[in-house]
Amino acid sequence: MKSLSPTHNSPFSVAALYRFASFSDPESLRAPLQKLCEDNAIRGTLLLAHEGINGTIAGSHEGIAAVLDHIRTLPDCSDIEVKFSSAEKMPFHRMKVRVKPEIVTMGQSALDPVNNAGTYVDPQDWNDLISDPGTIVIDTRNDYEVAVGQFEGAVNPKTPTFSDFPEWFQAERERLLAKNDGTAPKVAMYCTGGIRCEKSTAFLASEGVDEVFHLKGGILKYLETVPEEMSLWRGECFVFDQRVSVGHGLTQGSYGLCHACRLPVSAEDLASPLYEAGVSCPACHDQRTEQQRESYRERQKQQVLARQQGREHVGAVLTKKKKTDDV
Repeated sequence: MKSLSPTHNSPFSVAALYRFASFSDPESLRAPLQKLCEDNAIRGTLLLAHEGINGTIAGSHEGIAAVLDHIRTLPDCSDIEVKFSSAEKMPFHRMKVRVKPEIVTMGQSALDPVNNAGTYVDPQDWNDLISDPGTIVIDTRNDYEVAVGQFEGAVNPKTPTFSDFPEWFQAERERLLAKNDGTAPKVAMYCTGGIRCEKSTAFLASEGVDEVFHLKGGILKYLETVPEEMSLWRGECFVFDQRVSVGHGLTQGSYGLCHACRLPVSAEDLASPLYEAGVSCPACHDQRTEQQRESYRERQKQQVLARQQGREHVGAVLTKKKKTDDV
């Protein structure tokens, strides 16, 4: 097995990965990967598509190593990059391996990120690029992620989903790329782990934009490798697991999660009269009916009871009847 990064002091290793590759039959890859993950007590989500693989998984260091060894045998995945972090508690409830039309949904199926993505910029060189007055920095993440933290001076598209990005760019292109002194600006783009940047820079290239750059390894690699005193990152980075957010050095962040709408909640949100654990937060309170909130309260009650009894409520494996949850 290939060695992992040094997270062995924590009980769980978390591996975030993606790879744009060519899978002729992604469905045939699903079941063996699902079984291997379950056999090694790995949880999380892995997406397979004709364009490659994407996901985040967590488990023991040995179990993660076994799954990654298998993934490296898949077509075009031998040198897949993996971002490691650690967790004191299992950050996922169950294991899902799913086949999708895209490993990151943009609604632009004709793009070829393998061959047409922008130019990679290493984290140690990122500050110089985004500090250049001739560079436009664009955050390609969703609006609720940007609210948790972003790079100094970055443009926030305020898009609810990644699939909204192409329409936003086409609408804002002329304003964004207006030439100063006859020179077109450079465009620097970033996201959490790099996958959305590869696809969005490929999209800009398809739109005829020449100088497009993206942060190699995304925000997570930047926070892992760039010292905090030299960092141009402000705030925390939202992550799609039970850690909710991370800071410099990929340490646990301060945000919680609203289990009604799945959006991050700050300390200020937690103090709001509209916040009720498992039921509502300031962002979703007025978007739910009282009937829905009563249903959430009952779910929250059952989850608290399960924890008090030392058993899992969400994601528990049922042994007396066939489990019918989608994977």
